[in-house]
Amino acid sequence: MSAQQTIHVDGEWRNAASGATREILDPADAKPFAEVAEGDASDADAAIAAARKAFDHGAWPDTPVAERAALLRRVADLLVRDREKIGLLESRDAGKTVEEGRVDVDCVADAFRYFADLVIGEGAGRVVDAGTDTVHSVVVHEPVGVCAMITPWNYPLLQASWKIAPALAAGNTFVIKPSEITPLTTVALIELLVEAGLPEGVANIVTGPGHSVGARFADHPDVDLISFTGGLISGTKVAQAAAVSVKKVALELGGKNPNVVFADACATDEGFDTAVDQALNAAFIHSGQVCSAGGRLIIEESVRSRFVAELALRASKIKLGRGTEEGVECGPLVSQQQLDKTEYYVDSALEEGAKLLTGGRRPEPSEVRPAEGYFYEPTVLDNCHRGMRAVREEVFGPVLTVETFTTEDEAVALANDTEYGLAGAVWTSDSGRARRMARRMRHGTIWINDFHPYLPQAEWGGFGKSGVGRELGPAGLAEYRESKHVYENLAPEPVRWFAG
Repeated sequence: MSAQQTIHVDGEWRNAASGATREILDPADAKPFAEVAEGDASDADAAIAAARKAFDHGAWPDTPVAERAALLRRVADLLVRDREKIGLLESRDAGKTVEEGRVDVDCVADAFRYFADLVIGEGAGRVVDAGTDTVHSVVVHEPVGVCAMITPWNYPLLQASWKIAPALAAGNTFVIKPSEITPLTTVALIELLVEAGLPEGVANIVTGPGHSVGARFADHPDVDLISFTGGLISGTKVAQAAAVSVKKVALELGGKNPNVVFADACATDEGFDTAVDQALNAAFIHSGQVCSAGGRLIIEESVRSRFVAELALRASKIKLGRGTEEGVECGPLVSQQQLDKTEYYVDSALEEGAKLLTGGRRPEPSEVRPAEGYFYEPTVLDNCHRGMRAVREEVFGPVLTVETFTTEDEAVALANDTEYGLAGAVWTSDSGRARRMARRMRHGTIWINDFHPYLPQAEWGGFGKSGVGRELGPAGLAEYRESKHVYENLAPEPVRWFAG
């Protein structure tokens, strides 16, 4: 495969039909380090046609479950084999640290193994009691068909796996469009699927922009399901386009996630240290470019001063730099656009009355922070309120806003005062309060005394404008299936409804 042949259709690596290419920039220095094919709607059509043929006439949908599961496990083994190479590629492509890239590879391997285990552990269907021995009734699950997938730039490999693994486990074929700015590890994953023995036409990838490739995925009549992870505006357009052909839609559209800290969680030095440390992780992992980032600290007023002062001090000491450098704790933002967006939100918050405690600027260049890189200092903004855009809207940058409360009801109201509902956390030593908060907070994932962990066996998704459907867990597999009721009358006889 040449550098430009990043489109994979019907078992063949190829250039874009137009011959167009795109340079992939390293966000640490804004210099190109790879080149990919820049596909368009015609390439999308070819990929969808290949997936359609492979589903309608190929062997994969009818491949025994044990064989499908075995292939998923081979992919997991190949990911482990290539962990260092792919982790480094994810670091250079998305700007995250190499260690974060390695962790992503581990999580992807776990997802493939989970769905292999899940599908192999199922029975032949769910028997339905029809109330008589003369009827055998069963609900079975079948693949949806051709699945189109559009993935984001922040976790390109991980988000691809959350879609690909269950889709293949269920017996589907697919086409995928990774983000045009971070496509490389998704291309690498398709290579591993091919190496693992996936039949031609089952897995197809088109590298290219959303306005042509993604739009064609969404409105193409031969696509049976579209799964999109990304921003709210783009996700709305995908849903509108998909509605014309009434295809299944799964949307994960981000969040504005609260991290609620009660004073009792900070009653001991150990508790205080842990809550502060986790607040840093919640907001600044991958420079805040995480859909579930805890960018809203909602803290009880009585401990606010001490907590926020310590948080700002530690944030100011985070080591920024190229993700491949030893000792670096936080990499650059992914693009100039994302850097500009972060600056805009910080500036607007300051104009609206926020108090800057640390950060709020691009750092001084250094040996590990080239001047051309998209770096921005971890930023803590105090005195924030719900009227601020930085509090209401996704920043997707290293920015933490601080709000306060005095009662449990007020904490709940603040946590739920968002049009999103992806994830949130509560910190407290009171188990009763923890359970009450978890019940009342309207978010798809609630962490108690923790932030960010997820399990492949537990569903992931959100309430409100955070999206539709779920990834991971049994529901994540169900997204890629249709249910069919098979009703067999074992003793048929005339109904005599009509007299003649």
